[in-house]
Amino acid sequence: MSSKLERKQAAAEAALESIRKGCRLGLGCGSTVNEFIRLLGEKVRRGFSVRAIAACTQSEAVAREAGVPLEESSEDLFPLDVLVDGADEVDIRMRLIKGGGGALLHEKVLAFSTYKFIVIAEGEKLVDELGKFPLPVEVAPFGFAGTLKRIRKEAARVGCVGDIALRRDGKGKVFVSDAGHWICDCAFGNIPDPESLSIRLDNIAGVMGHGLFLRLASVVLLGKEDGVMVLGDSDGLILR
Repeated sequence: MSSKLERKQAAAEAALESIRKGCRLGLGCGSTVNEFIRLLGEKVRRGFSVRAIAACTQSEAVAREAGVPLEESSEDLFPLDVLVDGADEVDIRMRLIKGGGGALLHEKVLAFSTYKFIVIAEGEKLVDELGKFPLPVEVAPFGFAGTLKRIRKEAARVGCVGDIALRRDGKGKVFVSDAGHWICDCAFGNIPDPESLSIRLDNIAGVMGHGLFLRLASVVLLGKEDGVMVLGDSDGLILR
C-alpha cells in the first residue's frame, strides 16, 4: 500500500468486516471515516442495512451521498453496537487525541454510548507520546476569557505549557463546532500524564469537552504499508 489513501482504505475495510446487518452504528469524523462510509454505502446498495447516526455534518453529507440512511437521535438507538471513528493521534495504550475536525463533543458523546469503539487511521497516527498534535478543547463562548485562564492554570499544574490558540476558519472568523461552541487548540507538546490533564480539564466550568479519549477505544486499526496493524481486541475482525 503505497499511498495514504490505500492505507486509509485498508483500515476502513478491516473495520467494515465487523459490522453486522441491522446493527446500531455510530459514524465518527475524518478522512478515514469517510472512506469507511463510502465502503459501507456500497454494501447498503447491495441490500445491507444498518441504523446509523453521524457525529458531524461532514459525515452526514458523505453518508447521504453514499446512500447510507441516517437516523435522528432516539432513545432506542442507544447504546450503539459499534462506533467507527478516526484519531489525530494514538499511542500504544490506545489513548487518543481527537477533535481536529471540530466535532469532538459529539464524537465523545458517541464514544461513551457504544459497546464497541473501533478506531481507524493510517499508521503514521501512532505516536510514542501524545501531544505533538495540538490538543483541542471545546469551550462555551460565554465567559471564554475566564475559561482560557483556567485551562492554562490547570494544564500547567501537570506539566503542560504552550500556546493556546482560539481556532478560526479560513475567513479568519471564530470556528464554531458542530455543537455550537468554540475550540481552543493547545500546543502543549508531549503530554506526560494524559489522565491527570483529562481530569483537570473535565472539572473546569466552561469546558464542554476535550480531545483526550482515554480508556474508550476497543480496538485500533492502523493502515500501514505492509497491512493493517491491530491494537486491542480484534475479536470479530477479519483482516486482509
